Formats: sequence, structure tokens, C-alpha cells
Amino acid sequence: MKKFDIFNRFRDAVIILNSNREVIYKNNKFKRYFPDFVDIKKFSHNANFDICPLESENIENYSPIYNSMISKEDFSARISYQNENGKLQYFDLYATKRLRYTLMFFADISAEAELNSVEKQNEKLKEKIRYLEIQNNDLMKIKQKAQSQAIRIALINKVSNIIRGSMDLSVILKSALKELSIMFGTFKAYYASFEDDKFLIQEVYPSKNSDLKKEFQFDDEILETILSGGISVQHTLKEFKDAPSFKQPVMRIVVPVFHMQNLIGTIVLLSYQRRELNEELEILEAISAQLGNAIIRAELYNKNIQTVHKLQNTLKELKETQLHLINSEKMASLGQLVAGVAHEINTPVASIKSNNAILAKFIPKINDEEISSILADINDVDREAIQRISHIVTSLKKFVRLDEAELQEADINKELDLTLDLIRHETKNRIEIEKNYGDIPLIKCYPNMLNQVFTNVLVNACQAIEGEGKIKITTSYTPKTLTVSIKDTGKGIKKSEINKIFTAGYTTKGVGVGTGLGLAISAKIIEKHKGKIIVNSEVGKGSEFVITIQSE
Repeated sequence: MKKFDIFNRFRDAVIILNSNREVIYKNNKFKRYFPDFVDIKKFSHNANFDICPLESENIENYSPIYNSMISKEDFSARISYQNENGKLQYFDLYATKRLRYTLMFFADISAEAELNSVEKQNEKLKEKIRYLEIQNNDLMKIKQKAQSQAIRIALINKVSNIIRGSMDLSVILKSALKELSIMFGTFKAYYASFEDDKFLIQEVYPSKNSDLKKEFQFDDEILETILSGGISVQHTLKEFKDAPSFKQPVMRIVVPVFHMQNLIGTIVLLSYQRRELNEELEILEAISAQLGNAIIRAELYNKNIQTVHKLQNTLKELKETQLHLINSEKMASLGQLVAGVAHEINTPVASIKSNNAILAKFIPKINDEEISSILADINDVDREAIQRISHIVTSLKKFVRLDEAELQEADINKELDLTLDLIRHETKNRIEIEKNYGDIPLIKCYPNMLNQVFTNVLVNACQAIEGEGKIKITTSYTPKTLTVSIKDTGKGIKKSEINKIFTAGYTTKGVGVGTGLGLAISAKIIEKHKGKIIVNSEVGKGSEFVITIQSE
């Protein structure tokens, strides 16, 4: 109907129905929006309220088109329309009655509805993003806390392992200070012990010997904090009271170290960094607690070690004293014996010597030449025997020298000859003595003691030679050092026994043959002369004892 063509100018889709609910007009917009339109009934079926508040068994009541037709007043609603392709479109429907006609206007709001939908969806997504961000932040905090906790546990475990693995206080402190220095980025870290209201630096990292054993004090405020068990964290220009000022403020961390509620020291960390300390304080507290126990344990261990060393030294001194007493008693007994024997021998020897002299005067007066010759020969033999006995007595007296307790100058070559004279019964007709004496000066020594050493070594050498053999004695002198070598062709000493032969009580001669004191006493005598005895031996080939004595 041309009278309705004016509606083609409208931006909205327009459809007009008569009183019989028949469509009598559709403008161009309507045709473009609803190209699949067939009749009003089907069209009504495809249109729906966007929000439907009705409750009715009549399905037509759910159609906004149907409601607009039956409404006696103007009708408006937001509707959705599903075309043949299943696509939804959104319109604002406005219906009005004019005479016998019903005019329906459809304003397309699909874009607006889609925008609203997208905005709602975006808002939901934003809300979800915000929720996820909160969750992510929480997870990051948990992750950071877990990482921090892992680092803290790792550091505490590392320091704990170091503390448990050593009893050396210096190693424990250095390791702990190094780990803490790395963690807090310090330029200086140290441990100071606390005693008599003063602090004394015991260990520094990095090592600075100039700081060791330095005494210092903290301000009263800091001292009160650490005495109460608190960790002091300050940015300051001074390391401690009366210390020179830094060129810039530094972060100073003072960690008290306690044992049984007693302050035993502090860890001091100095850093140029500026940061808040939270969980790090827990690390410091944990390490401090372990360090306190470790320090006391290490100190007790060191005291025990020192006590053991003192006891060992005391035992060694007791053994040496015992050897000296045994040797002194032995020499004293020997001296008394020699003095008595010499006296007993000298009396009859003097008589024999006198008779020998008298007999020598009468022999020339005997007329029988044969008898005179025989008696002369007997008298000569007796004279030599008397000289031999006198020589032995004199050698015995020289050997013991009970009156020679001070250092004296002696000719070691002559002392060796003296010793050989006394042990001639061991060497006679069995052992060849080869002397290779050097040109040596008189040296200050205790001759009687050295004779005892030579006797022990030479007698041992004789007893080591089964049957016939040879002993070679060599003496030499270099500036301030005298060397005596006594080498035999005996059976030798096993390697497992060489380190034991100078031990008191150890003997290779069997029960009842040796006391095990001879070489032990000899070693102490040589030590007294600031010298040493070295043994070179090979089983089956013999042994060599090399004695060196430092002379002034």
C-alpha cells in the first residue's frame, strides 16, 4: 500500500498488520532484516523474549510478536530472532495501535547486544585474569618463600655438615664466616669471643692478620640487644665503639652466639648493601645456635687433646727419668764394684810384682845356666801378666769415671780403644777389628757415658756375629759434627724391628739374655750430647750404627 511507503525512510524495520492479524505492509528494512519471512505465525515462532517473565501453558504467550498483537496498549520488549541459518539477531520491538492497524517497529540492536555480550565476556575474562593474577602472585610468593626456605635449609645444612665434620675451631669459624659472607655480600666478617665484658677477634674472613686478637667494645645499646639474645641490624659509620669512621654508611649485623644462656661471642657482618632482613634473620639464629655448641665442643676437644699431650709428655719424661735412674744406679753399682775389685786385685798384684822384682835380682846369681834361663823366661811372663792386670784395672777405673759428671774434653779415638780393651774377651781369636780413625780434635762430652754407648753397640755387634766376622770402626769430623760408624758382618736386623730397638724393654736376644735397656739408654745419652743414632741394616749381611755428636 503506497500510503505506507513513508516507512521506507525509517532506519528501523516496520511491519503493519490489520485487525485480522494479516500482514499488509513490510518496509525495505524489514525485508532486508528478515528475508526468510513467510507469515506472521512462523515469524512469531522464531521470535523470543530476551528475558521472559511469563508463566503460561500457552506457548504463544512466550512470543513477543504474539503479545504485541494482543496488547491493547503500546508494547515494547527486547527480543531475539533466530533465522533459518540458526543465527540470532537482537531487536528492540515497539508496537502501537493506530485505528484498525497494528504497527511494529524493530530497532536492530544486534551489534549493541553483541558488544554487551563481548563486554560481559571481557569483564568475566578480566575478572578471571584478576583472579589468576592473584593466584599467580600467591604462587610466586609461595615459590619465592619455598626457594628462600630451600636456600636457608641448604645453607644451614652446609654449615651444619662443616661443623659436624671438624673439631678444628679455626676451620669451623672460617667455613661459617665464608658462607655467611657470600650470602650477605659482606666485605668483612669475623667472630669475636666475649669475656670480661670485652670482645676479642678470633677469626676474620677474608683473612686479615692485623685484626686478629684485637679487643673492642660495642655501644651500650648494641650490647644490651645482643645480651638479651637479639640480632642487631644497623646502618652505621662505625664498626664498633672508638673505631675509625667509614667513608660511607655500612650495614652492620651483630649476631650473638650463646651456649647454655651464656654469651660466648658474636658474629659481625659488614656490608655496603641496603636491604630488609626477614627470613635471613632466622638463618642467622639457626647458624648461631649450632655455632655456639660447635665452639664449646671444639674448645673441649682441644683441651682434651692438650691434656693428652701433657700426659704423653709426662709419661715420656717419666720413662726417660726411669732410664736415667736405671743407668745411674747401674753405673753407681758398677763403679762400687770396680772400686772394690780394683782394691782386691791391687793388693795381691802388688805382692806378685814385688816378688817378681826380687826374683829378677836373684836369677843372675844362679850358677846353673839352664835353670837360670828357665826362671828368667817365667819371670818375664809373670811381669807381662802383672802389667796386663794393671792395665785392665786402670781401664776399668777410667771407664766408670764416677768423679767425671761434668763436660770434659776427650779424644774419642782413645775412648774407643779403651772400650775395645775391655771387650777383648768378646773379640779375641774370633772377630777382626778394623780401625779407620780420622784426625779428630778433642771434643767436649761425658766420656764415661759415651764409653757406655760404645760398649753397648760393640757388644751387640759381637753377639750378632755367629762364628768369625769383622767389625769396622770409622771416625770422622766435619765442622762442629763428630761421626762414629760401627759396622759389623753379623746376622742383621729385620726392617720390622729397626724402629723398635731403641724402645726400653725391647730385645731381640731372647728371655734371660738381654734386658732391652742398653740401646734405649744409649739413645738418651746421645740425645744428651745433642746427637743421634741412625741404624742401617740388612738381614744376612750385617748392621751399621752411625753416631753423630754436635761439638762446640
